[in-house]
Amino acid sequence: MKLKNTRILITGASGGIGGALAHALDQRGACLLLHGRNADVLHHIQQNLLNPECHQIVIADLCVDSERQKLVDAVAQLGGVDILINNAGINYFAWLENQSEHQIQQQLLLNIQAPILLTRDILPHLHKPGMIMNIGSSFGGIGYAGYSVYCASKFAIRGFSEALGRELAGTSIKVLHFAPRATQTTLNSAAVCAMNAELGTKSDSAEYVAQQVVCALEKERVRSWLGWPERFFVKLNALFPNLVDKALVKQRHVIARHAKVSTDKENLR
Repeated sequence: MKLKNTRILITGASGGIGGALAHALDQRGACLLLHGRNADVLHHIQQNLLNPECHQIVIADLCVDSERQKLVDAVAQLGGVDILINNAGINYFAWLENQSEHQIQQQLLLNIQAPILLTRDILPHLHKPGMIMNIGSSFGGIGYAGYSVYCASKFAIRGFSEALGRELAGTSIKVLHFAPRATQTTLNSAAVCAMNAELGTKSDSAEYVAQQVVCALEKERVRSWLGWPERFFVKLNALFPNLVDKALVKQRHVIARHAKVSTDKENLR
């Protein structure tokens, strides 16, 4: 799809990937509706785009029905959108037993329930041809210790994307699933950064991920997995999960040590 003059809704635009994506799509000539919860950050992003007057912002908490409706109403007032990008998300790095009920609920609400409900409500306002892109994660294809709830939500968004895409077949609306690997954003705590460094886990900049998202949109690529060896491990995990079990169990003591540091710091807040 050609992105020039397309109207695109980006949720979580005040975050690392969302902000980088706003800049990348602005450079392609798209008209953006930027969603987030941090008004100051969103206004700063808007003012630093090439054509700030072409874009609008909506402040809303997607986990609250009335707030999410504000975003749907904004889309309706614009006469609809061409592309919906479900990018908003959150994660907590900790053993399951150390995650609070609030942390678990927050991840499930924002990462899976909110985008499903928002997608349902935006569908009547989605132009044809149109696209829905759900931002997943490599952890939506590989269960990883310390991220049990986050993985559950990302496995779910991958299944939702696949099923909805088949549901909408023949309607001129495509559903894309885009799964980055570890990305350098503020979502990563100091403990996560230290763990990735010790394990030699590679990560991408938010700007690189945004450029790959743009490429996937332009090519209408239904399934995208970023990074090597992550793409290989996703395929290997689907075919021979026992082999991945053996590979990842060797990392468990390192993950556990950093997860404890992460939990201790969370408890000190």
